[in-house]
Amino acid sequence: MQEWFEEWFDSPYYHILYKNRSEDEATKFVETIVKHFHTDAGQTLLDMACGKGRHSVAFASHGLDVTGIDLSRNSIDFALKSAHDKLHFYVHDMRHTFRTNYYDMVCNLFTSFGYFKTAHDNLLAAKSMHDAVKPNGIVLVDFVNRNFAIQNIDAKKVETQIIEKVQFNIKRSYTAQRLIKQIDIDDEGKTFHFQESLNSFTLSEMTTLFTSAGLTLQQVFGNYQLEAYHELSSPRMILIFTK
Repeated sequence: MQEWFEEWFDSPYYHILYKNRSEDEATKFVETIVKHFHTDAGQTLLDMACGKGRHSVAFASHGLDVTGIDLSRNSIDFALKSAHDKLHFYVHDMRHTFRTNYYDMVCNLFTSFGYFKTAHDNLLAAKSMHDAVKPNGIVLVDFVNRNFAIQNIDAKKVETQIIEKVQFNIKRSYTAQRLIKQIDIDDEGKTFHFQESLNSFTLSEMTTLFTSAGLTLQQVFGNYQLEAYHELSSPRMILIFTK
């Protein structure tokens, strides 16, 4: 039986619902990362769970040698349209090591972590980031800030969107451990149901998890401008680890 993310991320409806994700936001965030960490042309970067590759493309535009990996065949097929000799894409499960001691930087962006049901699988994904980066290299994990996400859910628990004549009925909820989105779809009378279910990690939980994988926390930022993290109000929880 497929896990929710295997089914949903390869669905055409996933790509319809999220088709307007901001390319500009991704480009600006990548530029901020490149400037902050003084990355040089030719350095190697792994974009883990890269989706359709919007961040990977932006990193490559700065001269980095970029590899993007994702479990979704549909996403990688789209990303491959942008591939070149310094930009590579592969279908790969983030729970398994891709390369060992190879990359100067590993990035996991836009809350592309915490999908799994078990703590063991989450640890495997963290360990694969540890394994991929070179000694003294950087691992950057961009995760939604739990309190900010809960505030947004409380503000809008139910939503309906019509995109390309497809109706998406969305119900958001949360438990002590997870953020949940139920997605019911009506496509000209044909109905489908999907779910997103994400671990709602605190900073302490994320730190413990990645420390267990062998990484050391160096900094935490609270937004895409890499400003200070505030537990109650920051939209993001961007963690910087070293190996």
